[in-house]
Amino acid sequence: MHGMDTAALFGLFGHFLLLSMLAVGGAITTAPDMQRYLVQEHGWLSDAQFSASIGLAQAAPGPNILFVAVLGWNVAGLAGMVATMAGILIPSSTLAFAASRWLGSRRERLGVRAFTAGLAPLTIGLLWSTGWVLATPVRHQWSAWLLLGLTLLVMLRTQVSPMWLIGLGALVGAAGWV
Repeated sequence: MHGMDTAALFGLFGHFLLLSMLAVGGAITTAPDMQRYLVQEHGWLSDAQFSASIGLAQAAPGPNILFVAVLGWNVAGLAGMVATMAGILIPSSTLAFAASRWLGSRRERLGVRAFTAGLAPLTIGLLWSTGWVLATPVRHQWSAWLLLGLTLLVMLRTQVSPMWLIGLGALVGAAGWV
């Protein structure tokens, strides 16, 4: 278990269990708290390892939630991967199943429409904080801020696919400019 005792493993599972219920907009929106827990509070990963784990998982084909498995693996091997994935998947999957059945017949009600509309700003805020945490290793570099500004400008002013911008960011990072 990479030196992790059973109590710490259950703590890891419990923390991801709680994060599952906060994952409005997907598990990636809880990355700032994952970073706080894994890097700052326990020191199981460095900032660079945390960001690299997410970057690796996001670059791989498959569901976006793979980053949770990579984080768990890097913290405690197979046991860590099972703990983080079970923790993040069980509550949110159960709640999503129950809610979709309940909301299916009530989607036109004003309260339901207001609730779903209210989730949009929450999701945007969570995604913004995720980006801020993931940028920790390069936030002090002017080139990272330049890349961010150019990306925002292109996204707001053109119809260019975000995939091209992600590719450009990968090339800039591979070249060592950020």
